[in-house]
Amino acid sequence: MDSRKNLDGLAVGVMLLLCVLWSLQQISLKAAAGDIAPMLMVALRSGVAALLVAGVMLWRGERVQPASGRWRPGLLVGLLFALEYLFVAEALRHTHAAHVVVFLYTSPIFAAFGLHARLPAERLRPLQWAGIGIAFGGIALAFLGRGGSGPAAAMLWGDALALAAGASWGATTVVIRCSRLSQAPASETLLYQLLGACVLLGVATFASGQTTLHATPAFWGHLAFQALIVSFASFLVWFWLLRHYLASRLGVLAFLTPVLGVIFGAWLLGERLDSAFVAGGLLVLAGVFVVSAHGWLEALLRRRPHPSTAPRL
Repeated sequence: MDSRKNLDGLAVGVMLLLCVLWSLQQISLKAAAGDIAPMLMVALRSGVAALLVAGVMLWRGERVQPASGRWRPGLLVGLLFALEYLFVAEALRHTHAAHVVVFLYTSPIFAAFGLHARLPAERLRPLQWAGIGIAFGGIALAFLGRGGSGPAAAMLWGDALALAAGASWGATTVVIRCSRLSQAPASETLLYQLLGACVLLGVATFASGQTTLHATPAFWGHLAFQALIVSFASFLVWFWLLRHYLASRLGVLAFLTPVLGVIFGAWLLGERLDSAFVAGGLLVLAGVFVVSAHGWLEALLRRRPHPSTAPRL
C-alpha cells in the first residue's frame, strides 16, 4: 500500500522554496559567467556535491553494489546528466537565462514520449496529447516568430541548446524509470549523475578552453549556492518529499520553477523578453502543465457535474 500522502502546509512551503532555488540556478550561472564559465562552474559544483552525497551515503550505511548491475544504467544517466548541463552551459553563452529555464523545463514532454514507448502503464492520454500539441505550438512560435540573423540567430541557437537540455533531462527520467535504478536509493542515482557531470564536463571544459577562473568573493558565493544549496541540499530534500508525498501533486507545484525563472531573469539580470518568446513561452508552459498535471486535471473535470444533471436555478 502506498503510504505517501497529499500535500500539507509543510510540503507546499518546502516546494515553494525549492522552486525559488531551482529557478535561480540558471540565473546564478549566468551572473557568475564573468568570473567562471558556466561549464566549469557545473563541473566544480558537481564534484563538490558528489563528495557530499558520498559522505551522506557512508553515514547512512549505503553502498554502491556492483553485483546489482545498477552501475550500467548509472553510467548512462551520468552521461545524460552531463549532456543536459553541457547544453545548458553553452545555451547560457548565447541566450537569456529566462529562455534557458523555460526550454529546459520541457523535459516532461520528452519524458512522456519515452515512457509512452517503453511502459504500457504510461501510455499518453488524450489530455496529454493535447498538452504536447500546445507545447510544441509554443516552441514553434518562440522560434519562428523571431528574426534569424545577427544576435537573434545566436539567441535562437542558445534556445535550441536549451531545448536539447530538456530532451536530455527527459531521457534521464526514462532511463531511471525503465532500469534497475528505479529500485535504487535516490542518493545512489544522484551520485551517478553528479560524477558523470563532474568528469565529462571537466573534460569538455579543458577541451573547449573554458578554464578561466577569477576567485572573487562573488565566485565563491555562487559556487557555494550551486554546490551546497542546489546540487546537494535541494535534491536531497526533493527526494525526501518524493518518499513522503504524492509525486503527481509535487510535480504540479514544480511547474512554478520556470515561471519564477523568467521573473528573476528580468528582475535580477535585466533581461528583455521579446513578444514572440513571451507568447511562445506561455504556450510551452501551459502545455507542460497539462502534460504534468493531467491526472489532477482529469480528476477535477470528473468532479464537475454533467450539464444534464446540473441543478436548475
